[in-house]
Amino acid sequence: MKKTKRNLGNLYIALIFIFMYAPIVMLIIQSFNASKSRGRWGGFTTFWYQELFQNESIMEAFTNTIILAILSAAIAVVIGTAAAIALARMKKRPRQTWLGITNIPMLNADIVTGVALMLLFTTVNVQLGFGTVLLSHVTFNIPYVILNIMPRFRELPPHIYEAAQDLGAGPIEAFFKVIFPEILPGVISGGLMAFTMSIDDFIITYFTTGSGYNTLSTKIYAEVKLGIKPEIYALSSIIFVTVLILLILLSRSGSKGRKMVKEVAL
Repeated sequence: MKKTKRNLGNLYIALIFIFMYAPIVMLIIQSFNASKSRGRWGGFTTFWYQELFQNESIMEAFTNTIILAILSAAIAVVIGTAAAIALARMKKRPRQTWLGITNIPMLNADIVTGVALMLLFTTVNVQLGFGTVLLSHVTFNIPYVILNIMPRFRELPPHIYEAAQDLGAGPIEAFFKVIFPEILPGVISGGLMAFTMSIDDFIITYFTTGSGYNTLSTKIYAEVKLGIKPEIYALSSIIFVTVLILLILLSRSGSKGRKMVKEVAL
């Protein structure tokens, strides 16, 4: 009976993974299909990847996306870390209130956030473009950074900062030599998650970008409306592999952080 339940459980998990990842596997396979017809296999080729890197408009969108993701993640990490420090030093009730307010952008529908930001920018007469998209990405990335850093503060001894100052360290030195190394895994995890979320976003970017500025998500959307080109399969495959690598790094940084905390506790 137990063996049957275990087999059914394994079958259930296998079906879930097949349902989730079979389309992605098919996408990657089609990116190496020499035939323009997606309905038949024309042989293995890397031609579409070569065409992708020779397509100036797509490469421009790729460069915009990487620059946007790096800048938005870096700014979100700085602001999110400062916010997490402030929240950690608050009393329980106001901290819970502010954490609830901070989590609203994560719980809110992307389309609502996108329309609200677009209305804000147009109301104050800010021209839509790179600056508005960057501000929008920083806005929805900050909560993810705080979410990753706050658990690190909960694991710290309550008076470790004051103890470092009592031993002769200045306020800045006490933070960077005592507090920051302990929360660093959370900072890295938050930065990687912010970077991933920025690359992945389409809805908020679509509402806050102006004419002449494209990211990969908006570029793919425009290309799909005109008809899917084989280069889009290659581009989507590269994005998937990139995000997968980032998620693996995110998972590993989280594991290292837990190990560091246990070593400190011992």
